[in-house]
Amino acid sequence: MGTHVIKMPDIGEGIAEVELAAWHVKVGDLVTEDQVLADVMTDKAMVDIPSPVHGRVIALGGEPGEVMAVGSELIRIEVEGAGNLKESAQAPAAAPAAEPAPPKAPEPVTQKPVAAQCPARQPQTPVARDPEERPLASPAVRKHALDLGIQLRLVQGSGPAGRVLHEDLEAYLAQGPSTPAKGGSGYAERHDEQQIPVIGMRRKIAQRMQEATQRAAHFSYVEEIDVTALEELRVHLNEKHGASRGKLTLLPFLMRALVVALRDFPQMNARYDDEAQVITRSGAVHIGVATQSDVGLMVPVVRHAEARSLWDSAAEISRLATAARNGKASRDELSGSTITLTSLGALGGIVSTPVLNLPEVAIVGVNRIVERPVVIKGQVVIRKMMNLSSSFDHRVVDGMDAAQFIQALRGLLEQPATLFVD
Repeated sequence: MGTHVIKMPDIGEGIAEVELAAWHVKVGDLVTEDQVLADVMTDKAMVDIPSPVHGRVIALGGEPGEVMAVGSELIRIEVEGAGNLKESAQAPAAAPAAEPAPPKAPEPVTQKPVAAQCPARQPQTPVARDPEERPLASPAVRKHALDLGIQLRLVQGSGPAGRVLHEDLEAYLAQGPSTPAKGGSGYAERHDEQQIPVIGMRRKIAQRMQEATQRAAHFSYVEEIDVTALEELRVHLNEKHGASRGKLTLLPFLMRALVVALRDFPQMNARYDDEAQVITRSGAVHIGVATQSDVGLMVPVVRHAEARSLWDSAAEISRLATAARNGKASRDELSGSTITLTSLGALGGIVSTPVLNLPEVAIVGVNRIVERPVVIKGQVVIRKMMNLSSSFDHRVVDGMDAAQFIQALRGLLEQPATLFVD
C-alpha cells in the first residue's frame, strides 16, 4: 500500500490562496476516482476538488473556513501500489510532506458558485422561529423535512448563516420531540445563543461589501418614476405574446432602459482600477443582476444586453437566476459585469442605498411599485409610482452626471415607446 497526496490545485487567474469551504469525505472513507472530496471558495465561485485515485482517506489537511495556499497539502489517500509519496515522507499529515511526483495529467476541477458547507455539527437545540420565517435550506432538505414530518422552522441549522442541512434533520429526529417552554407560553424567557461561523460564501460577501464601502466614495441618488404606461405595455405584451414567448417582468425593460441611457452616459458603464488609476469604459453592456440565494447575495451577469430583445433578456435573467440559486452558475457567469441592477421586488421598500459592486462605478436599485394619488395638470389621478435608488462612485462620477443619467432613465421608462427608437 502507498500514499497519494493531493495538493490544493492552481485554479488560475493568479489566485494564490483559497478558502476550504466544506469536506465531502472524512478520515476512513473509501473514495473512488472523480468523487468530489472538498469544496474550496475563490473570490468568485465555489470549486469542486475531485479525487484522481481510488483509495481510503487517511488524513485531511485543514478545517472548513481555513484559508489554504495553492500547493499546500489538502488530503492523503491510501492507495494500492506505491502512491506518489516517497517512503521517507510517509508521516502524519501534520508533518511536512515531500514533493509528489508530477502527475500524468492535470487534476480536473469543476466550478460552481455555491455548495453545502459542513462545519462540525453541534448538539441540536430546538429553535423557536417566527411562524412566517423561512429558514435557509436547499430544496432537497425541504423535501426531506416534509417527508419526515418535521417543521423546518424548529430545526437548528449548522450550515453557513444557519442553513439547515440533512445532518441537522437527523440530529433533530435523534433527540426526540422538543420540550415545550416552561409555562407553555410564548412569553417565556429565553437564554439560548447560537454561534454561526462566517465562512465560505458569507465570508466572501462580507469581505466584498466591506471593501466596497471602504474603497469607494459612495453617494446615492433617488428619483420617483411614474411607471403606469410601462406597466400597461408590459401587461399588453404578456397578454399578446406571453404564451409563446414567455412572461415579461419589469427587469427586461429596466435593462433596455440602461442600454439606451448608457449611449449618452458611457462613464457609468465602466470599471475603475484604483490601484492603477485607470478607468475602463466598456462598449458592451454586461449587466449584473443581484440575486438572492440560500447562501447569500450573488450577481450573475447578463452579457451583451445591448444586443438582446426584451424576451431574450428575460430568458437569460431567468436562466442565470435559477443557476445561481441552485449552485450551478459557472465562474464566468458570475464575473465581468460593467454595471449592476438590484431589486428586492415586492420587498423593495421606498428608498434603499445599494452598495457598489466593485470595480464598477454605478449600481441602479429598484424599489417597489405602489399606486397612489398624483397631481397631473391640476387633476388628482391614481398612478403607479416607483423609486430608483442608485449609488455611484464619487471618485469618478460627478453628482451632476449621475443626476442626468437617472433623469434619462426616468424619461425612457415614463415614455416606454422611446425604449425602442434608435
